[in-house]
Amino acid sequence: MTADAPAVNGTANGVANGTSHANGTANGANGTNGAANGVNGEPRGDIPEDAPEHCPGPESNNAGKADACDGCPNQAVCAEGPKGPDPDLPLIRARMAGVRRKILVLSGKGGVGKSTFTAALGWALAADEDLQTGIMDVDICGPSIPLLTGLERATVHTSAEGWSPAYATDNLAVMSIGFLLPSAADAVIWRGPRKNGLIKQFLKDVSWGDLDYLVVDTPPGTSDEHLSVVQYLAEAGIDGAVLITTPQEVALQDVRKELDFCRKVGVPILGLVENMSGFVCPNCKNESQIFAPTTGGADAMGAELGVEVLGKVPLDPRIGALCDQGESFLDTYPDSPATTAYLDIVQRIREKLGDA
Repeated sequence: MTADAPAVNGTANGVANGTSHANGTANGANGTNGAANGVNGEPRGDIPEDAPEHCPGPESNNAGKADACDGCPNQAVCAEGPKGPDPDLPLIRARMAGVRRKILVLSGKGGVGKSTFTAALGWALAADEDLQTGIMDVDICGPSIPLLTGLERATVHTSAEGWSPAYATDNLAVMSIGFLLPSAADAVIWRGPRKNGLIKQFLKDVSWGDLDYLVVDTPPGTSDEHLSVVQYLAEAGIDGAVLITTPQEVALQDVRKELDFCRKVGVPILGLVENMSGFVCPNCKNESQIFAPTTGGADAMGAELGVEVLGKVPLDPRIGALCDQGESFLDTYPDSPATTAYLDIVQRIREKLGDA
């Protein structure tokens, strides 16, 4: 017996209430660089780089109150934030115990195709009927995954085991705030604590079952949602991040920040994907550069920062058309150069994880 989960505007209080620990989601994210307390296992109470010399640590009962805290830019956040390890982390670890691989799809820049790549990665993995795959959409304010997977009309049900994800195929489970909104046009106007609380529920309360891969689609930037995912998966472990860019410098400069974020919080970097890398004519198959790599594109940045370029996906107007219809581009156009690029990238990701 299942019941519909409440719509998000009525759920918001339930999401955030009882998750007061989310109010300080990154205890230790009080400065930019103190981000994920428990990245490598147990909460460490990391001290921000801009903290004073005798900082007691963000998890100390004296955080924000000690004499050493006077004048610290993080004082107010430390004083108000919850102290000690998050009591929900063991519950998340237990829920994630059946998830073999957890992959983040990141980019400091918006509009580079993170969600499109996430959906393609999900479709590609689920093409193997022996693999159980999940997509978790933590782009709270701009959820695209329901549309990209053909699940715009899906709803979330609750049972004794928790929230049940929607299924694009028998072996592709999806969870998104989009399933909780009254309509796709409704704005989610939330501050950090409510976002963090919902992400925690996606990890703790969704009945994911046994998965081979859980792919996490994130919004642009290095802020609340990213810190929350890293902190909440601290004990369960993150297998790696795939960073999406486009060839032009305006995207690359923000992806550099995302690479820096991953290194500071201890998230393994699987590699870079250069999206919209040239345009392939569907008729003649000739390729031209739409977004010119004026500074060398992903290749130059990868060489500079020591990060592998997993592959390059060319522009194909049919990708956008199929995404709007919620269908798999890989299945519909198996002979497209873009499909070949996607599949090569997925194969390389699996190789780096030791799964192929």
